[in-house]
Amino acid sequence: MIRVALIDDDVLILEGLRMILDQAGDIEVVATGSDGLQAVRIAREISPDLMLVDIRMPNLDGIEATRQIAAGPNAPRIIILTTFELDEYVFQALRAGASGFLLKRIEPERLVEAIRVVAHGEALLSPSVTRRLIDEFSKRPAAVSPERLSVLTEREREVLICIAKGLSNQELAQQLVIADNTVKTHVKRILTKLGARDRAQAIVIAYESGLMN
Repeated sequence: MIRVALIDDDVLILEGLRMILDQAGDIEVVATGSDGLQAVRIAREISPDLMLVDIRMPNLDGIEATRQIAAGPNAPRIIILTTFELDEYVFQALRAGASGFLLKRIEPERLVEAIRVVAHGEALLSPSVTRRLIDEFSKRPAAVSPERLSVLTEREREVLICIAKGLSNQELAQQLVIADNTVKTHVKRILTKLGARDRAQAIVIAYESGLMN
């Protein structure tokens, strides 16, 4: 069972999300909140597996809430809820520790699948978000020393580049012509070597080290 917390200051959205997730069978809504302060408290006291967090909220916005939650012990994975996919805060939220983004108008089936994907360690980045990241990072000086990637083998660097482009494990296996299990092994080793919690963090490291330039 995937234990989920919902954080949004719009009651109608909260109830709509809860109704959808209650029908999934393998997802349990364990808490709800209406601002970032409540999100941080819920993360610490209830320790859900995953949190859906609105990006714009009173008292403490979704970005700062994500940053505080991600910095804590046993932090849940966080999916940011946005009204527009190319929200100006998407870049900041990913750096703060978010594992993915969802539009509030997402279809119910895709919402459920997205939660399952992120709960199992995948990043949830659409092609348009990936393009935005490339644009943003290309304008900035490297914030992570390229030496950080020196621990990776040449094949692991190739896999990391594919991850940073938003490829799924299946797509990655097809592009590099390797088995699915081999991909999973490479991804696991990359995360361990880079000290990244999940694929989203690995993506940030890939861009900030200049690997994608």
